[in-house]
Amino acid sequence: MRRLRRWYAWWVRHAPRLRDFLYVAFSLLTIVLQAASGPGWNPKDWYVLGAGVVASVALLWRRRFPVTVTAIAVVAMLTGGLFVPMGLALLTLSIRRRDLALVVLSLAAYAAYLANTVSSGGAFWVTVFTAPFLVGTWVAIGAYIGARRDLMASLRDRAERAEAERELRSEQARLGERARIAQEMHDVLAHKVSLIALHAGGLEVNPSVGPDKVEGSAKLIRETARQAMEDLREVLGVLRSDISVDGADLTPVPKASDLERLIMASRDAGVAVGYDVSLPDDVPVSVGRTVYRLVQESLTNVHKHARGAATDVQVHGARGEGVTVRVTNVRPVAAGSLLPGAGAGLVGLRERVQLVGGRLWTGPTTEGGWRVEAWLPWTDGREQVSDQVEALHGEAALRGDAVSHGDEGER
Repeated sequence: MRRLRRWYAWWVRHAPRLRDFLYVAFSLLTIVLQAASGPGWNPKDWYVLGAGVVASVALLWRRRFPVTVTAIAVVAMLTGGLFVPMGLALLTLSIRRRDLALVVLSLAAYAAYLANTVSSGGAFWVTVFTAPFLVGTWVAIGAYIGARRDLMASLRDRAERAEAERELRSEQARLGERARIAQEMHDVLAHKVSLIALHAGGLEVNPSVGPDKVEGSAKLIRETARQAMEDLREVLGVLRSDISVDGADLTPVPKASDLERLIMASRDAGVAVGYDVSLPDDVPVSVGRTVYRLVQESLTNVHKHARGAATDVQVHGARGEGVTVRVTNVRPVAAGSLLPGAGAGLVGLRERVQLVGGRLWTGPTTEGGWRVEAWLPWTDGREQVSDQVEALHGEAALRGDAVSHGDEGER
C-alpha cells in the first residue's frame, strides 16, 4: 500500500509532462502510419511526415501556447490531412479556453478538414455533415474537461475561503470571549477588592481602635476575600469549560435580595448607603444581570473615588415599563483614591446597557457628587414608551455638557 501511494504521488507530480509525451507519441505513430500507407514514398508522403512531426512536437507547448499550437495543427490538416494533431490541439484549446478564439479555430478546423477531404476526392455533402461531429467531438470533450476543472477549482476555492472565514469567526469569537471574561473579572473582583481596601483603610486611619473593632474588621476582610476568591473561581471556570457564549453561565440572575446583600456589604465597610429596591424576581436574565452590575460598579467607584460619601441606590422596574437604576453619591470628604482605576468600569457598563437596548447617563451632580443613571427595557410584547423613560431623557438633556466621556475616564 505504501509503494502504491508513492507511485500515485509520483504520477500526480509528473502526470502533465507524461501526458504531453503520450500525446506526441500517439500523434507521431498515426502520422508515420498515414505517410507509409501508400505504395511508395513520394514527395507528398515526405511532406506529410515532416508536417506531422512539426505539428506533433508542437504539442509539447500546447499548455503555454494553445492558440499557436492549434493554428499550426489546422495548417497541417489543410495541407497534409493530419487530423490527429489537430484534434489533440483542439482538445487542449477547449480545456484551457472557451472563448472567441476557440470558436474561430474550431470553424477553421472544420473548413480545413472539409477542404482537404474534398480535394482528396471525398464526397462534399457527406463531409459537410460529418465534419462537425468529428471536430465537435474533440471540442466537446475538452470543454467538458475544462468546465469540470473550473468547477472543481471553484469549489476548492470556496471551501478554502469558507475554512478561512470559519477560522476568522472562531478567532473573533475567542477574542470576544476573552474581552467578556476580562470585563466580568473586573466587575466581580473590583467590588470585593474595594471593600477590602475600605476595611484596611479604616484600620489604618484609626490605629487606636479596640481589639473588638480590629477583630470585626479582620473578619469582614477575611469574608470579603473568600467571596472574591469564590467569584474568581467561578469566572475562571468558564476558561476551562465550553458552556455558553452569552455569559449566562458566569452568574445566576440577580434578584432584589441579591442587590440588598450587595448594598449591605458596602454598609458593613462603613459607607452610608440608602436604598429603595423594588425589582420583581421574574426580571429577564440579561436585564437582571445588567442591573446587578450597574449597582456593583457604581458602589465600587464610590469605594475607590468617594471614600465615606453617602450614597443612595434606587432600583425600580415593572414589566412593560422597564427598569430604572439610579446610584447617587454626595461630594466626597477625602480626596484621592484608595485604588487605581483603569477607566474601564463605566465603559463596560455602557456596553452592557447598550447590549440590552437601554440607556446610560453618568456625570457630576450640582452638589458636587456623582450620579449613574440607567434605563433598561422590559417589554410586555407591546410597543410602549413609558413616561419614566421620557423623564429620564429630559433630565439627561437638561444636564447637557455635564455628562462627558472625559468625566467617565476619571471614574
